Amino acid sequence: MSRGIIAILRGITSGEVLDVTAALIEAGITRIEVPLNSPDALVSIKRIAERFGEVALIGAGTVLSAAEVDAVAAVGGRLIVSPNCDPAVIAATKANGLQSWPGVLSPTECFTALRAGADGLKLFPAFHMGFAGLGAMRAVLPPETLVYAVGGVAPEDFRDWRKAGADGFGLGTSLYRPGDSAAEVAAKAREVVEAWDTTAS
Repeated sequence: MSRGIIAILRGITSGEVLDVTAALIEAGITRIEVPLNSPDALVSIKRIAERFGEVALIGAGTVLSAAEVDAVAAVGGRLIVSPNCDPAVIAATKANGLQSWPGVLSPTECFTALRAGADGLKLFPAFHMGFAGLGAMRAVLPPETLVYAVGGVAPEDFRDWRKAGADGFGLGTSLYRPGDSAAEVAAKAREVVEAWDTTAS
């Protein structure tokens, strides 16, 4: 079962990334991004893509340029997540055959991203828009648009966000903080998966 959760491993090191990723996948989270402002991010992405690329969607976050997209593709990443909406980054992502999830916070950014070919929208920072804001946005977006809420989202909020129209979530500190052990991540991931599965019904 592929859940609508992207694990954001900001600050992770290449030495710990395999064990942490294994813990996430075992718990049931199979979409994983390593932000490019993490230490040796491309090394980490390469390692987990080689090990887990057949069972999980692996990629990069905080992708800000077409050159960075190319670098992620070269090490086997298949997911590109950005904090902003840059049509050039979206175009490079699609040219490489990868999934594009740009950051948006306004109707203009949403429709710009969709016209450029984005696969889904990263509502960021989601807490600034809130549930009511997302509900209003949903009224004008094409119904098939995938929207993931990222930034200030916690598992206890899943139900309210999903009622407002969120299809999924990007979670950072709810799953991983620099220095967390794989066991600690596994425990957090199980709680997140339980919250997701409870609100999915």
